[in-house]
Amino acid sequence: FGMPLIESMACGTPVITGNNSSLPEIAGDAALLVNAATPGEIANAIHTLSGDNDLYKKLQAAGLKNAARFSWKNAAIKTLKIYNEVMGIRN
Repeated sequence: FGMPLIESMACGTPVITGNNSSLPEIAGDAALLVNAATPGEIANAIHTLSGDNDLYKKLQAAGLKNAARFSWKNAAIKTLKIYNEVMGIRN
């Protein structure tokens, strides 16, 4: 699902992640997206992030905001809503 991304963001760590599967949707604009199958892209992203303090701070702030979208409470509420819909129960 992408829990490591969210956990990293919640800790204030800027994220570099792959641009495949569900990861871009989870990361939003709070991460550097790379082709994870291309080591050069990963290395370039690490180099860029390590040398650009403004980008580091921007991704750090965006990551904290993005991580706030996800919580176990919200997951439970949405799951219960789906179960209720499937069973025909209205709130």
